[in-house]
Amino acid sequence: MADYLINVFLDDAKLKKIEAAGLADKVVTLSGKKAVQVEMSAKEHKKLVKGFPDLSFDASNACALPPEAEDKLFNIVTDMKTLDVMKFAIMKLYNPLAGKAPRSAQR
Repeated sequence: MADYLINVFLDDAKLKKIEAAGLADKVVTLSGKKAVQVEMSAKEHKKLVKGFPDLSFDASNACALPPEAEDKLFNIVTDMKTLDVMKFAIMKLYNPLAGKAPRSAQR
C-alpha cells in the first residue's frame, strides 16, 4: 500500500480514455464519482506539497490536484497505460525553481 494517493476524478470522456488504456479495472468510486488513484511515496508527497502548498489530504492520505496538474497527471497515466507513474510525473508536476529569480554565474 502506498503512503499517499492522488485521486483523479473521471468524467465520461476521461473514463473512456482510461478504458482505452486498459485501466478500467483500476477505476474506483469515491463519494459517488468515478476516479483512479495514483500512489505516491512519502518523498514524492513532500515534493508535491512544496509545489502545491494548498493541497489537503483526507483521512486516507488522499488528495486531489489543482485542475491543470490533474490534467497533466491524467495524460501521463493514459500515455504510459499504468497508474505507477509518480517517479516520472513528479518531474512534470513539481518545479523546484518556480518563482525563483535566475542566478547569474559567479566568477
